[in-house]
Amino acid sequence: MNLRLNRIEDSVLEKAFEGDAALARYRPWFEELRKAKPYQLEDRVEELFHDKSTTGFSAWNRLYDETLAALTLDVDGETLSLEATLHRLSDRDAKTRETAFHAISKVLTDNARLLTHITNVLAKDKEISDRWRGYGDIADSRHLANSVEREVVDALQSAVREAYPRLSHRYYKMKAKWFGQEKLNAWDRNAPLPTSDDRVFDWETAKTTVLDAYGQFSPKLAELAMPFFDGGWIDAPTGKGKLSGAFAHPTVPSAHPYLMLNYMGRARDVMTLAHELGHGVHQRLAAAQGPLLANTPLTLAETASVFGEMLTFRSILDKTTDNKQRFALLSSKVEDMLNTVVRQIAFYTFEREVHLARRKGELRTEEINALWMDVQRESLGDAIEFNEGYDVFWSLHSALHPLTVLRLCLCVW
Repeated sequence: MNLRLNRIEDSVLEKAFEGDAALARYRPWFEELRKAKPYQLEDRVEELFHDKSTTGFSAWNRLYDETLAALTLDVDGETLSLEATLHRLSDRDAKTRETAFHAISKVLTDNARLLTHITNVLAKDKEISDRWRGYGDIADSRHLANSVEREVVDALQSAVREAYPRLSHRYYKMKAKWFGQEKLNAWDRNAPLPTSDDRVFDWETAKTTVLDAYGQFSPKLAELAMPFFDGGWIDAPTGKGKLSGAFAHPTVPSAHPYLMLNYMGRARDVMTLAHELGHGVHQRLAAAQGPLLANTPLTLAETASVFGEMLTFRSILDKTTDNKQRFALLSSKVEDMLNTVVRQIAFYTFEREVHLARRKGELRTEEINALWMDVQRESLGDAIEFNEGYDVFWSLHSALHPLTVLRLCLCVW
């Protein structure tokens, strides 16, 4: 359908908009559709691309996701999932963090051959597609999907990279001093401060905390969020074979969204719940626009989720009277913001380097490791000790499908 619509002349389409108010409502959707017109190929080639996608990049993405979801790790004689082990990287006990770090490093190293091959295939698949479609830059297709101009992304990337010394470098130097160290070990980067709140939030407390925070801003917001809890629209527990992280799935406008979490009861998990619930509420509000207009580019979608997260954080901060705990809360939020801004720009930079290098030939694991470490040293500074085994962590964060998502909503910070 999209191919046929883009064959309509601009003058014919404009005349149709002027003569039909109901059609004119969909002008923004048509405008986004028309942006893809210069990169569309003739019908038979498009059909081939579509048919082969199920055995091409989609299949390799699935293999990557299923491989990570199926990983089991030996952590001090205990068999854990990847998500449960990652959770231990933010444990209060340094030995627990170190043990988890080495367990993750080992399992990623053991799977490095497969993960390297997946990365090479996906990067080459994207190069072929981009070459046939005529994209000028390796990220242009991603920018098109995000409804943002390349110049905006380039400016953001340059601004953040230039600010690394004032942001992440400075912060981690301070954190190393708080821990009485010259440098932070890789497993200490996300460690909580000794004064941080280490209580476990049961699900009911998490629910009340988030809904109260939403309701303080607007009772309507809490009303929209409530069915996610009452209607069973949230899959919260960790489980065998479940992907790490969290996700809000909008389904279709005529049905409610679902939230997929890995809730383990820490304050950061409450923040994640608030974040994904922001997506969910936004998706419910957008549903009235219908299937063509309800979808939003990531640049807008992330703004809603970060907003919900910040409402909850400010609510928790306002209720915290102990100055040391307030300091720890603020420190944790600074780290979250650094992860959101600095880490995402670092991922974007890394993936650009991988895609560019892949054009010259297939990459060995060691070559990808080197690219990863160069980007990590640039983004995190010399206050982090990049311990042995950290170089394979790229395979945990990025499978190049097809380019890491750049959260341009970060400008709101």
